[in-house]
Amino acid sequence: MKTLLLASTALVATAGFAAADVKITGYAEIGIIGGDVYATDQWHTDIDVTFAMTGESDGGLAFGATVDLDENGAFNNTTQGGETYFLSYGALRLDMGDTDGAFDAAMKEVNLAGASIADDETTHAGFNGNSGLDGTFDGQIARVSYSAAGFTAGLSAEIDDTGVADPVWGLGLRYTTDFGGTAIGIGLGYQTQEDVADLLGVSLDASFGGGFSAAINYTTADIEGQSDDGTHMAIGVGYSMNALSIGVNYGEYEDWTLGCGTCDGYGIAATYDLGGGLAAHLGYGASDFGATDTDQYSLGLSMSF
Repeated sequence: MKTLLLASTALVATAGFAAADVKITGYAEIGIIGGDVYATDQWHTDIDVTFAMTGESDGGLAFGATVDLDENGAFNNTTQGGETYFLSYGALRLDMGDTDGAFDAAMKEVNLAGASIADDETTHAGFNGNSGLDGTFDGQIARVSYSAAGFTAGLSAEIDDTGVADPVWGLGLRYTTDFGGTAIGIGLGYQTQEDVADLLGVSLDASFGGGFSAAINYTTADIEGQSDDGTHMAIGVGYSMNALSIGVNYGEYEDWTLGCGTCDGYGIAATYDLGGGLAAHLGYGASDFGATDTDQYSLGLSMSF
């Protein structure tokens, strides 16, 4: 059994049971692996979480169950299954796994407030989450960042584990400051994969008094084999006050063969907090793909425990 890095116990009293005991234990690894048995040097991340649950009825009948998340195939050491890892020392930080590349980390997305249960506001044809070339391979990314005096600089890499394609490299710089009670953020990102594409992006965001916020971003893509650069622009506004949050965003692509060609779209999302972990959600998205138009909507509740 590997050394336990995390252990916690929760006691839950219920009407039907004398007591229930839930223990969580965990183990994690990060690093790099290579040699003749691999196609190329590559990132190594591994995680194991085990839930052990036991209880006893009022009549003295003992029961229990365990589940080991590492055994269900969700976590592979050379790919990511949604897990993240980090190390930090002072202003220096390392993030690995299912994390943003330096390009995405520096840029501000334009879905600023509210959320739908079906992501209508972020799945329309004009939306770009600034992920750039992230996810080109298995989505396992390593990013080193340093923060000081409002600046955060980052460098990231995503490796093709087969050793065939060149890595995706990312650079990012973000600056945040307060100007007369308005929080201002400026992001600049660059991401590249040799003989595939070079991306350059910039974003500007602000959080004003009274619960209002706004953001705009712009990206150009120099795509191999394409005469004209692809472009994407997006703008969004948000409002949050008390239990209500509302956001609207719009975006458009031009000559962007990595995703959408020439298309645009907008999204709307609203959330109302009903208290106690219950919230109501409304969403709408409309897309113009040039030859076809589509729309989508959702209405529902979310429950947080």
